[in-house]
Amino acid sequence: MNNSVQTRLAMMVVMTTTAALAQMYAIPVDQVDSKKVFWGAVTGFEKAGEVDYDAILRSTPELRELKRDKIERGTGKYWILMSQASDRSTRAIADIGQGTDYDLIALQGYLATLTPAIPADDLTKVVLERLEGTQKALAKNKRGKAVGKDTNRTAKAESKNDPKSSKAKPTTEKK
Repeated sequence: MNNSVQTRLAMMVVMTTTAALAQMYAIPVDQVDSKKVFWGAVTGFEKAGEVDYDAILRSTPELRELKRDKIERGTGKYWILMSQASDRSTRAIADIGQGTDYDLIALQGYLATLTPAIPADDLTKVVLERLEGTQKALAKNKRGKAVGKDTNRTAKAESKNDPKSSKAKPTTEKK
């Protein structure tokens, strides 16, 4: 019976220690700003991260195009490129959230302003690396398609009634 009591006591110690290590956080309802949370649920999370959204946005090819081509604010092209840059940035943040053990990712500095403050790791560099890797993969894929292929050739659709076509079906008409 002594072994049973010792086993139960040991299990309680392990459970208490585990609970202490995996502290659950939540953002108080009156302090939630959904525009500052990119990934995860504000009602319960264990490991929080934060990102410098402006730096991530500036690293997108769309924002570089805006600056390079000096596209004026307020024009249709400006807003389309800004929307694409924002989508690309939030997708990269979500990819990091899905691929890591961070269950909340927010705007840099937001979690520190809460009462009580919530500790968070800076994930900006990780997201920037993801964006850079995605952009390199896309550029490589575009170059790879053009290399070694005849780009002047086009495929023709084969007609069902074209006798030269290998897929042509013979038609039999009775007179």
